[in-house]
Order: sequence, then C-alpha cells, then structure tokens
Amino acid sequence: QVQLVESGGGLVQSGDSLRLSCAASGRTFSVNDMGWFRRAPGKEREFVAAISRSGSNTDYADSVKGRFAISRDNAKNTVYLQMNSLKPEDTAVYYCAASNYYAMRYESSYHYWGQGTQVTVAS
Repeated sequence: QVQLVESGGGLVQSGDSLRLSCAASGRTFSVNDMGWFRRAPGKEREFVAAISRSGSNTDYADSVKGRFAISRDNAKNTVYLQMNSLKPEDTAVYYCAASNYYAMRYESSYHYWGQGTQVTVAS
C-alpha cells in the first residue's frame, strides 16, 4: 500500500501563487506515474497534471497549461504542483494520486489517492 498526504492548500487572491505538495509513504518503490486531480463544487473530479517516474514526461489539462507545473523528488517521495496566476475557477479540492503503472491523465488507472487539500481563489 501507498499512503499519500497533500499539503499547501489555502485561500489566496486571484493572480497569486501556491505550491501543493504530496508526500508518499509505504511501498513507494512501486509507484510509477503520479498526478493531480481536482474537484470543484458541483462538478466531477478532473485531471490537472501528471508526471512520469523519471520526471521526463509530463501532461497538463488545457485549463492549467502554462500556469501550473508538476515536479517530483523521488528521493523525498514527494510530488509538487506549482500553481501560478491562479483564477477563481481554480477553486477546488486538489487530490494527489499515484499509480503502479502508466496512468498519466487517466483517472481510473490510479491506485492510490490522498484525502485532498482545499484551494480557494478569491476574485
């Protein structure tokens, strides 16, 4: 099993930045792709960004491309989401996910999920 704990959420103003962190523990040697998803109020959970184990392959939702950056530090078993130029429509609970195999933007391919961290962007 792999446990994921997100941190770094909060209340910010439009145009501000935040960096989310997701720390993995347990059988971390089995983790391959990692990703971030989000669920806005009244909406389904959606893909935000993903990164391969080596970090050489990344993918982003069109809505965040150019504003968000995903990275990972395998020595610390941590994945990050740097969010810049935040907009009110970025308000959501952000979830970290990990997969034992290839997953990238495919939500059903992830095996492990964190509890989520709230990000609220005020206009």
